[in-house]
Amino acid sequence: MKEFIINQNDSGQRIDRFITKTMPEMPKSMIYRLIRKKDIKINGKRCNGDTRLNEGDIVRIYAKDSVSGEKQHDMSFLSASDELEIIFEDENILVVYKPVGVDSHSNGTGSADTLINRIKRYLYEKGEYMPQNESSFAPALCSRLDRNTSGLVTSAKNALALREINSAIREGQVNKKYRCIVTAKPPKNSDILTAWHFRDEGRNIVRISDEEKDGYKQIRTGYEIIGETKKMYILEITLYTGRTHQIRAHLAHIGCHVLGDGKYGDISVNKRYGVFRQALCAYSLKFSFPDDSGLHYLNETEIKLPEKLLTFPV
Repeated sequence: MKEFIINQNDSGQRIDRFITKTMPEMPKSMIYRLIRKKDIKINGKRCNGDTRLNEGDIVRIYAKDSVSGEKQHDMSFLSASDELEIIFEDENILVVYKPVGVDSHSNGTGSADTLINRIKRYLYEKGEYMPQNESSFAPALCSRLDRNTSGLVTSAKNALALREINSAIREGQVNKKYRCIVTAKPPKNSDILTAWHFRDEGRNIVRISDEEKDGYKQIRTGYEIIGETKKMYILEITLYTGRTHQIRAHLAHIGCHVLGDGKYGDISVNKRYGVFRQALCAYSLKFSFPDDSGLHYLNETEIKLPEKLLTFPV
């Protein structure tokens, strides 16, 4: 028999999802069979798979030890670098600067030095994240940037914040702005572009279409010309949707390649200027949480990247 006392980070989720996270070796079919047989109880009472957990609940799981092993806490984040540029922090969220060359998450190379692991190390050393005290939660990124894109990334420090921010992102309540340099002048000084986006996961590339097609999802990208440098143009980008490689691919689609972009960019221009990392930076975040959100207090705050970190390779 396994027993868990639900803490604040475990509360609010379904019992079946809690067990999947806490006991990843247990097949889902077995979880539902145990529930049907009343071998999973909350506070001594039977439950359904969709029963929500509350802080202080006692969950007991009656199953053989061979199939009910708890997950092992991964402490590899302690091998990550302790370099972390914190832009904003409170009890719920952490907004940090991701430099070029650092992966947001593990990319399969086996390296522990990722942005999320740097954050976990930071919170662990502060005493705010103790893996041994968590059954199903770990600090997580609410947004991510490509390895060669720099800028602001938001991380949730608790499960409630993670749910609230992810919901806000889905509902379009997070305003994200970027700055970039493009190699040609856009057709207008400012505009909101609409197109359709398809991700080819096998080739790790996206395609953009001006017409709706099967498998394509609509994207909206706003831009404004805010400066000029060396016959190139500095744009402020507002994302109204957030698809993979959206900014780079969408701008390339209208003939305005991001300088230094090796995937969608103009290689000849990149070589001419000797720039081989994309001149693209996420520099501003503003939230619009509903009035009943636990993070509503953040609505008055616009989080901006300091000018010293907003640098481009020209």
